[in-house]
Amino acid sequence: MSTYRQLLDKEIATLLVYGCSAEDWKRVLVAEDFSPKFFNNTHFSGTVYLGTYDKVYELPGGVKKHSGIYNCQIHNCKVGNDVLIDKVNNYIANYDIEDECYIENVNLLYVDGSTTFGNGVKVPVLNEAGGREVPIYDRLSAPLAYMMVLYRHRPQMIQKVEEMIEAYAFLQKSDRGTIGRNVKIVNSGVIKNVRVGAFAKIQGASLLTNGTINSNAEAPVFIGSGVKCNDFILSSGVTVNDSTLVSRCFVGQGSILDKHYSALDSLFFSNCQGMHGEATAVFAGPYTVSHHKATLLIAGMFSFLNAGSGSNQSNHMYKLGPIHQGIACRGAKTTSDSYLLWPAKIGAFTLVMGRHTQHSDTSDLPFSYLIENGNQSYLVPAVNLRSVGTIRDAQKWPKRDNRKDTVLLDPINFNLLSPFTIQQMMNGIAVLENLLSTAPDEKGEYLYNNCKIRKSSAQKGIELYQLAICKFLGNSLIAHIKDKSIHSLVQLRELLATHSDKGLGHWVDMSGLIAPLTEVNRLMDEIEGDDMNLGSIQSFLNEMNAHFYDYQWQWVRPHLEKRWGKSIAEVGVEEVVTTIQQWKESVVKLDQLIYDDAKKEFDLDAKIGFGADGDEAAKQQDFENVRGSFEKNPFVLEVLQHIERKSALADKLVAELKEVK
Repeated sequence: MSTYRQLLDKEIATLLVYGCSAEDWKRVLVAEDFSPKFFNNTHFSGTVYLGTYDKVYELPGGVKKHSGIYNCQIHNCKVGNDVLIDKVNNYIANYDIEDECYIENVNLLYVDGSTTFGNGVKVPVLNEAGGREVPIYDRLSAPLAYMMVLYRHRPQMIQKVEEMIEAYAFLQKSDRGTIGRNVKIVNSGVIKNVRVGAFAKIQGASLLTNGTINSNAEAPVFIGSGVKCNDFILSSGVTVNDSTLVSRCFVGQGSILDKHYSALDSLFFSNCQGMHGEATAVFAGPYTVSHHKATLLIAGMFSFLNAGSGSNQSNHMYKLGPIHQGIACRGAKTTSDSYLLWPAKIGAFTLVMGRHTQHSDTSDLPFSYLIENGNQSYLVPAVNLRSVGTIRDAQKWPKRDNRKDTVLLDPINFNLLSPFTIQQMMNGIAVLENLLSTAPDEKGEYLYNNCKIRKSSAQKGIELYQLAICKFLGNSLIAHIKDKSIHSLVQLRELLATHSDKGLGHWVDMSGLIAPLTEVNRLMDEIEGDDMNLGSIQSFLNEMNAHFYDYQWQWVRPHLEKRWGKSIAEVGVEEVVTTIQQWKESVVKLDQLIYDDAKKEFDLDAKIGFGADGDEAAKQQDFENVRGSFEKNPFVLEVLQHIERKSALADKLVAELKEVK
């Protein structure tokens, strides 16, 4: 701990010569090695602690500035070593400023009274009129927020978590703020009641009030020009820039809000991106992305969303006010100028095109197209399973994880196929078979949850779902037995057996965390039983994520037994071999469909506009120089290699299993 002393008379005299003054020099305490040389035109009031100032900052362009305090008023602050403070137009009050901070050309920086720095602020997410408020805090995770928003039928659990967050917020309460080590604040306006983490950069912010900036050396936070934030929490690695407005929001790790974005009463979790458009009362799960002007996300729950330009949702066509909400399950996409009238629920990995005003529920028919046709909503089930775009999205998300912190708040599962989506496909097959068992209308169409489905689309949807289910079950089986030395049928059965039933039953996607509902209910039971705190809840969520593949196999096992018509204790090699062979066929068929879809990106229509002013040869050459050739496209090559790898793996496993006695 640093020791401080009072100023010497000669040090006070030097400070006076340099234009400095104090309300009471006895309350200006300094480090043992303090030197008054690097102070100018500064007034001290309240109790002030000063360190030593030896560092020289070299700025872009070669300009050098010596640490010290110049041209400002410091009130009731503790200023660490090698800090530079210059040109604070009003004053800095009630802050502990840690070592090597750089503060220049700031209007006002202060803490006024007791504050929790944004912790405990209630965000009326999903329903603007209230009823699903989430009190935010600086360690909030997406699955915990998911429970608080959607599980209002568990009021005791909600109350317990709210009490935990309230207690946590109380512990953060202080009448002093902190500016962490190596923080840079320049050319900014008013910063009031804001706790700033280490290595944050605030450059040109207009107004920051009542918030926490959870920056650190591994994952610095950047706040840029014209930004206004109030009642906020910014997690590590966040960027907020270019006149973006944030009010009553939590922004998760690695997220970016930029280019005049406007966010009100919303939660953004890991790796979200918002630019140009606006969000109101939105639960933006991981990888919710909106890059376009006139795009409005409102009163909806999303994750892994890509919102097209001009996308819009509405919940205002009701006389009692905006009380309706919508859910788009993971991986949904909206095209340009699409529209959804809430309430509606959109199935996982569904593409929404056009305007939809019929309150559709497509949650049991994932990987579909929802298309406007003559003011009607038409659903094309399962067609996205053969889309190159779906596969590309699934591959890019892990690569675009912008989180650099060693402590990750959101447990995220990137799997395209999981018990969550497969159970929906199984439900979807039952739905489509039930429709096909009835007579269609005169146009050969069926009405399902305010959507029209053509007979041919239903038949094709069943076929695609069956391929995907076969692929998933085979994936799980092969993952369980590959690289294992199996010499007997007894060994094989022991390997396939499970010793827990935690993964059985219905599965949910808790905004990135895919888990069995039984385990989620167990967590809520423990919360209600006073057995948990915020830290143990986070640990429970992380454990669920870590045990995903164990739970998944527990879910898969009875589905394989149903297909085999035998229990694991009775299964023979021939059933396992048949499943692997069926898996190989489904993988090849789906990859071939994806290959054919990719080929469309290189057809004649795709080349329109290339080779300007030239002949067909010039068009082809121009296209290939810009886009490359189909045969050499990296994604296409990967699809072909995937077919080869999986086929070879299936053949190898079948050969090995046929040796098992």
